[in-house]
Amino acid sequence: MTRFGYTLMTEQSGPKELVRYAQAAEEVGFDFATISDHYSPWLASQGHSPYAWSVLGAVAAVTRRMDLMTYVTCPTMRYHPAVVAQKAATMQILSDGRFTLGLGSGENLNEHVIGVGWPSVAERQERLREAVQLIRELHSGNTVTRHGRWYRADAARLWDLPETPVPIAVAVSGSRSVDRFAPLADEMVLTAPDSELIEQWHRTRSLVLGDSTRSRVTCQVPVSWDTHRDSAIDRAHDQFRWFAGGWAVNSTVTTPAGFADASQFVRAQDVADSIPCGPDLDAMVQAIRPFQQAGCTDVTIVQVGDERQEEFLTKAAGPLLERLRAG
Repeated sequence: MTRFGYTLMTEQSGPKELVRYAQAAEEVGFDFATISDHYSPWLASQGHSPYAWSVLGAVAAVTRRMDLMTYVTCPTMRYHPAVVAQKAATMQILSDGRFTLGLGSGENLNEHVIGVGWPSVAERQERLREAVQLIRELHSGNTVTRHGRWYRADAARLWDLPETPVPIAVAVSGSRSVDRFAPLADEMVLTAPDSELIEQWHRTRSLVLGDSTRSRVTCQVPVSWDTHRDSAIDRAHDQFRWFAGGWAVNSTVTTPAGFADASQFVRAQDVADSIPCGPDLDAMVQAIRPFQQAGCTDVTIVQVGDERQEEFLTKAAGPLLERLRAG
């Protein structure tokens, strides 16, 4: 059975609001919550970008049932993987075993702030592979000294480890990254409903690890709920038109101003064609179904914009979940 999640989108809401929305999401019946880990919003009109890990700690304190997940953290530049390992272990303790560490190779938008440049795709993938390996070593509880190609660790040890190991999910973008990360990760994160990549992921894990268990696959779907369709389209165009660029563009643009330039010719109708907008919950169900049919086990829903977030949670989310679970 598909699990449905709620996205805590740090780019469009402040930290206190995100904690409040997480509480409401659990109360209305979402199975899990994901949180983006950004230094900057995609577009200036979104207007926020609090520190995701502080928000997660607060969310763990005010929720009891809902699973939590980073969607996704880049452990290769802005954060050293040893620090990510420590944060993840602490989150697993605070959440009583409800946390999954979602990892990815990152976007220039967030990682350029440390001033060391933006590597090629090949290097970013190599860095991520080594980072995952180091995180795994530290989560074993051993004292780790490692002199890798990209990262060093000197007598590093995590002193607070959870009873339940932290599952690691990795975002993949194509066949090569599936081959690289399927043997290293517990779960898969995917940006599109690609059944071939999902099957390749399961097949690779079976061949390399001898593990025939089908791991969780998490995908994300944006919606723009509003009582008026035109308002929903306007908001989605204003705050989510960056979505049209695709991964190749979104991973390389440096600033919100750059995303505004890159998306200046995206029309409101273009956004409405790709994101369900307005009060029609059946249209949202139809947008989510292809992800389920492709083999995604977990679908996390983004309600676009902060302005209608509370109203979405109190009025629309419950009926939407009922339709989705009705099959």
